[in-house]
Amino acid sequence: MSQNSRVNEQLSKQPKVLLKNSAIIALNLLILFLSTQYVEIKGLTETGVEIAGTIIQSIFTPNLDFLLNFSTKGGVPYLLLETAAIAFLGTIVGAIISIPMAFVSSRNVVPSWVAHIGVAIITVIRTFPAVVYGLMFIRVTGPGAFTGVLTLAIASVGMISKLYIEIIEELDPGIIEALDAAGCNRIQKIQYGIIPQLFSNFLSTAIYRFEINVKYATILGMVGAGGIGAPLIFAINAYRWKDAGALLVGLIIFVLIVEAISTQLRKKLV
Repeated sequence: MSQNSRVNEQLSKQPKVLLKNSAIIALNLLILFLSTQYVEIKGLTETGVEIAGTIIQSIFTPNLDFLLNFSTKGGVPYLLLETAAIAFLGTIVGAIISIPMAFVSSRNVVPSWVAHIGVAIITVIRTFPAVVYGLMFIRVTGPGAFTGVLTLAIASVGMISKLYIEIIEELDPGIIEALDAAGCNRIQKIQYGIIPQLFSNFLSTAIYRFEINVKYATILGMVGAGGIGAPLIFAINAYRWKDAGALLVGLIIFVLIVEAISTQLRKKLV
C-alpha cells in the first residue's frame, strides 16, 4: 500500500474517530455532572485549617522519646514491626490461597464452566473492601493483630487471584499442548510445566500486594485490627500532636523503605 493510500485511509476514518471521542467526552462530562449531585461539598470546618497546620507541624516536631522507644511494646518501632508482620502474614496466606483459586479460574487450564465459577467467586471476594472484612472478623475473633492477618489474607485473594489468572492465561498454549502430548495429567501440567514459568511473576505480584497491605494494615488498625493505626487515631483524638507526629514520621519512613526494597526485588524478578 502506497503512502498516499495510507493517508487517505486515515482521513476516511477521522470522522468516525472524532465522533467516537466526542461521545466519550460527553459521557464523561455527564457522569461528572451526575456525580456532583450526590456529593455535598461543605468546605473546611472552622478549625480545619488550624488542625491541618498542627498535624503538619507535629511531623517536623515529633515526640522523639516515643519515636525512638525500642524497649517497650508501646513505642513506634514495635508498632511498625507489628504492622509489617500483619501485612507480611496476610500477604503470604492470601498468595497461597490465590494459587489454586487462579488455576481453577483460568480458561486455558480448566473447562470454561469451571473457570466461570471460579471467576465469580473471586469477583464476590473483591466486592467488599478490606475494612468491611476487618469489621466482620473483629466480631468473630475479637480485636488484635490476628484479625488484621485474616482480613488482609481474604482481601488479598481477590486482587492476587485476578492478576494470577491474567498471568496464567497469557502462557504460550504450545507449552500445555506439548505436555498433553507427553501424556501428563492436569496436576502434572501445573506442577512441572506451568508453575516453574510462573514463579517469578507470581512472586512479583505478591511483593506488590505486600506494599499495598502495609498501607491497609495501618487503616485496619483504626478499626481495631492491630498495628499502628489505632495508636495514631487515639493520639489525634486526644490532641497529642507530638505523639501523632512520631507515629506519622515512623510510618512515612517505614513505607518508603518497604517500597524501595520491593521495587528493587520486583526489578530483579522481571
